Amino acid sequence: MLRLKTYATSVPLVLALVVGGMSVSGCATKKYVDEQIATVTGQVGAADAKASDALQRADAANAAAQAAAADARTANQRLDQLTPRVDTIEQRSARMPRN
Repeated sequence: MLRLKTYATSVPLVLALVVGGMSVSGCATKKYVDEQIATVTGQVGAADAKASDALQRADAANAAAQAAAADARTANQRLDQLTPRVDTIEQRSARMPRN
């Protein structure tokens, strides 16, 4: 009988401890979750803006590089056209006697 009384008095105590422990651990409230989501959403938005900016800058750099390559091709073509003329002038000056 003594065991039954001890058991009967310990059950409510254990039950109170379990319920108290669960209430202390707490669940996230909707407000808390919304605040956390808003923070993360803001960070994602900032990262997206930085990525968009970087993409625009990369596109601009690519366009500038392509324009520079086109200019270089044009300069090379002009140089190729001038090379025979320079060779001709050099050959003429080599034939002429120097005084």
